[in-house]
Amino acid sequence: MQLGAESNVQRQPPALQIRELLINPPLLLAPMAGLTHSALRRLMVDFGGAGLLSTEMLSAKRLPTENPRISPYLIRTEKENPLSYQLLTSNCQEIGRAVDALHAFKADAVDLNMGCPSTAVGRFGAGVMLMERPEEARRIVAEARKRTVLPLSAKIRLGSDAGDSGKLKTFCSMLEGEGIDMLTVHARFKQEPFVRNPRWAYIAEIKECIKIPVIANGGIFSVEDAEKCLEISGADGLMLGRGAVIRPWLFAEIARNIFGGDITVPVVTLPDIYTAFIDALNADYRPIYRLGRLKAFTHYFARNYKFGHSLACRIQSSRSMDEARERAWIFFENNSEEYSPTAERIGKTPDY
Repeated sequence: MQLGAESNVQRQPPALQIRELLINPPLLLAPMAGLTHSALRRLMVDFGGAGLLSTEMLSAKRLPTENPRISPYLIRTEKENPLSYQLLTSNCQEIGRAVDALHAFKADAVDLNMGCPSTAVGRFGAGVMLMERPEEARRIVAEARKRTVLPLSAKIRLGSDAGDSGKLKTFCSMLEGEGIDMLTVHARFKQEPFVRNPRWAYIAEIKECIKIPVIANGGIFSVEDAEKCLEISGADGLMLGRGAVIRPWLFAEIARNIFGGDITVPVVTLPDIYTAFIDALNADYRPIYRLGRLKAFTHYFARNYKFGHSLACRIQSSRSMDEARERAWIFFENNSEEYSPTAERIGKTPDY
């Protein structure tokens, strides 16, 4: 099955040069809890088109004691390059040792999470709560900048509401002044759910007040969405989240159709993609970490099928990887012609 309608518009913006890191094309993978791990990244790499991959958010406090060979958060293969590591913290004291650990892990870039809206994260002052604690955010960025020459980025939201416009611009200017090299903006307010249309126009306002590259995130599920987001936001690049979990070939489609990338039209066989994901989990993850990650992935990937809720329910109730694989193959055999190219745009797992 070949997918991906040709676009008549090929913008070819310059590749992003962030210190020593070249991001080409300017398409980035979003950090997503429980999703943005090695098995998923490998699917995307095989299709091509991603300029910068990402880990899921990593606890700065726990990171120095993690074993990268077995930690589900840190497993990485040689082809997953370049790779940014996202740190979650609420205070500057944790940054030093965490950044030292990332150097040992050979990170290609460091990202600071200042946008996660989770209540659990907010309780200890991290994620989007740092936008309400600008002085601590300043200290975190300053400490990170002091400890590394790697590209340093931050991911934020639009603040609490439209009345925060002045505070938002001041916050972004502060981040730039303290040494942030690139800023990603998730175009929704703090408490807005993912069913809410993103506010891409607000990103254009942020771009007017800072000089560093600004990446737009939120609501990009197709080539058409990507075109519209670039037009409205004027962003220097795009970050894909849930849309790329549903369709791991989305990077390739956007890179080819919008940025003029020399990438073959993706040949998509959904059962083969799903099987490759299972095989990657079984090969590199300890048993305790496999089934949960398969269930999280299936929640989104199943939306490629008209009756995908049936697949998702069967996998959610599976008690082992073998049972999940068997149930998936029965579904694929019974629904071989039921692919739905327009993915549902509702999700419960946020892209942070």
